Amino acid sequence: MIIAELGQPYRALNLFKVINLSPMSVGSWLLLVFINVSLVYAFLYLPWGSVFGRWQAPLRRGLAWVCVPLGIGTAIYTGVMLGAMPARPFWNSPVLALLFFISALSTGVAVIILAQALTSRKGMDSYTIHQIHESTYLLTASDVMLIGFEVLVIFLFLMFAHLTVGDVKYAVSVILPGGELAGMFWLWVVLIGLLIPALIELAFVIPKLLYHRDYRAPRAVDIVVPVAILIGGFMLRYVVVVAGQITGPVGI
Repeated sequence: MIIAELGQPYRALNLFKVINLSPMSVGSWLLLVFINVSLVYAFLYLPWGSVFGRWQAPLRRGLAWVCVPLGIGTAIYTGVMLGAMPARPFWNSPVLALLFFISALSTGVAVIILAQALTSRKGMDSYTIHQIHESTYLLTASDVMLIGFEVLVIFLFLMFAHLTVGDVKYAVSVILPGGELAGMFWLWVVLIGLLIPALIELAFVIPKLLYHRDYRAPRAVDIVVPVAILIGGFMLRYVVVVAGQITGPVGI
C-alpha cells in the first residue's frame, strides 16, 4: 500500500526480492508472515477449525507463541524505519520505536475490550458474565499501565529532543505549545487518547484493586473508552508522520 501510494505499485515485489537488514525489507517480511500466521490462528477459533480435532488447541497455543515475537517486531519496525532517517530530525530519535511499541500494545488491548463489549449479549448465564467481567478487568488494568508507560515515553521523547541542540530541538517545537501541530497533539493524542481514558479506567479499576469489589463498568464505557484510545493511537501516528515531513534539518 505504501508503494501504491507512491504511484509505483509494481515495485512492491522488490521489497521481498531484496532481503537485507533495511527496515523496509525486514518490515515487509514481518507484515507478510505476521498477517498470515494471525489468519491461521483466527481460523482455529472458528467452528470449521475443529477439523483439526484434538490438535486444534495445541496448534492455537503454538501459533499464539509464534505471534508474540512477530507482533512485537511488526509494532516496532515502523518506529525503527522512521528513526533511521537523519534527514528528518523529528523522526531521528531512539525513543520513537519504543513509543510506537507501547502505543501498539495499548491500542491492541483497546480493540479486544471493544470487540468483547460489542459481541457480549443479554441473556448470558451468570458464570459467562462473571468471566467476561474478570477478563475485562485484567485488560483494563493492563491498559491503564500501558497508558502510563506511553505518557512516560512521550515525556522521554520530548526531553530527548529538548536536550539535543540543533535540528532535533527545532523539529520537535512543532508539537510544543505554539507549534503548528501542538493543538492536534495535545488535544487528540494526550488528552482524548491517553489522559481521559486512563482516568475513566482508573475509576473502575481502583475499587476492585484496592477494595476487592466486583468490576462493573457499563457497556457504554467499554465501548467509548477503547474508541478514544484508538483515535489517540491513530492521531499519534498521524502527527508523527506529518511532523517529520513538515520539518527538516536547519541550515541546509
